[in-house]
Amino acid sequence: MFAALRVDERGTVTAEFAIVVPAVLAVLALVVAGIYLAAHRITLVSVAGEIARHEARGDVDIAQQSVAALGGRVEVARADEGALHCVTLRSRPARGPLAHVTVESRACAARTGEGDLQ
Repeated sequence: MFAALRVDERGTVTAEFAIVVPAVLAVLALVVAGIYLAAHRITLVSVAGEIARHEARGDVDIAQQSVAALGGRVEVARADEGALHCVTLRSRPARGPLAHVTVESRACAARTGEGDLQ
């Protein structure tokens, strides 16, 4: 009786499939989440540079439009460091498990004004 049970391998593929599929789905979810976070970071890098340049040359209205285009989930911090105007954008791009991940980008631009041109 026991010998007949050892020879019969029906169901082993189903058991292996039941173990492998959740692991593959978890890895796939991590890859997609990583791509999503990287894309969000690239957006923040681009917009932080744009905002820093606009504010450094005095185009505050255009900079405010860029901030408004990002939506309300982005924190903006500004700092002046000597001749540089720096902008830091901080955001939590997603809900669920990714809600605990904060993406941050910082960009600086040289300030210009009427007194700088000669």
